[in-house]
This record gives sequence, C-alpha cells and structure tokens, in this order.
Amino acid sequence: MGTIGDSLQRAQEGQFTRKPPVSTQKRAEFLVRQLGSTRAVAQALGVSQRTVERYLKGTRRNPPKVLAARIDAEVKQRWQPLVRRRAAQRAATTGGITVETRARFGYAAAAGSTDDPRLRRITERLPPAYAQRLFEAHQVGAAEDRLAAIIAEGLQEMYFKDRGRRAQGLVVELNSIDYLDLDW
Repeated sequence: MGTIGDSLQRAQEGQFTRKPPVSTQKRAEFLVRQLGSTRAVAQALGVSQRTVERYLKGTRRNPPKVLAARIDAEVKQRWQPLVRRRAAQRAATTGGITVETRARFGYAAAAGSTDDPRLRRITERLPPAYAQRLFEAHQVGAAEDRLAAIIAEGLQEMYFKDRGRRAQGLVVELNSIDYLDLDW
C-alpha cells in the first residue's frame, strides 16, 4: 500500500473497540478461526503448515521480525470487520473525514496568480461525500494517485475555495505527500 492506503488502514485500526490478540499463539488461533485451516494460514503468511502448527501449540513463540509483521498485518486486516464497516459507514453518511497532511500543492489558477507548488501543512474536515468516494475507490483497489486526486479535490473545495466562497477558477493538485493522516 501507499501513503494514503496505509493512512486509511491506521484510521480503521483506530476504530477498534477491543485490542487484537497479542501473543503469537492467540494470533495464530484467531487466523485459523478466520481462514478455516492451518494450511490456509500458512499460505497467507508464506510459511509451512508445520510452522503454523508450532505457533498454535505454543512450542514456538517468537517468530522472526518479518513473519511477526506479516502475522500482525493479517490479524489487523481481519479484526472486527463489523466495527470497521460501521465506522466507515458513519463517516461516509454523516461524519466525514479529517485529513491532516503536509504536502506539496500545485495550482492551475487565473492569470496573474501563482501556480508554483508549495509545501503546506493542512488539517481540514472533508464532508461525507468525499469520505464515501475515498472508501469506494480504496475498496475497488484504486491506485494511490486516484486516492490523492479525491483528497486534493476535497481540500480544493473545503480549504482553498473556502466552500465555494472564493477562488472560483482554482484547480488544486496534490503533487507529493510528505505525510498524511486520516481520522473519522
């Protein structure tokens, strides 16, 4: 995933009502329940079935860092799906999303104004329509530049055009992202 995809993932994890399992054994048990077999878990993690069985029995407790990161990612991806869906639904219908970013913005504006890209730090609440578009694009696997275009359009309307009260001909581009954090 890219910067925006990772930020969406972190924001979803912030909605958890319970913490995911911590021990490797409990994480392996959770993954077996979710995927149905040790073979499926082994394929998802890229390890042997016997390795998964060792983690299940507790004979092996500390996986290598790379494998521990894969286990963590697989557990978090499957943890509390209903809570995630409800939070995303709430953001897409009533709440909207908050975008905090430090990025380089370029402008296509009327003659006499500047269109040089500048690094800016912006925190802005985007309406539910942009949250819905962002979630839908992410769900179908849209590229990072498409997700950035949706965020840029939302910031263009809410921040730069001040909800349509100024800069009518302004078109904003999100050229490069230093960091981006989403919350809903």
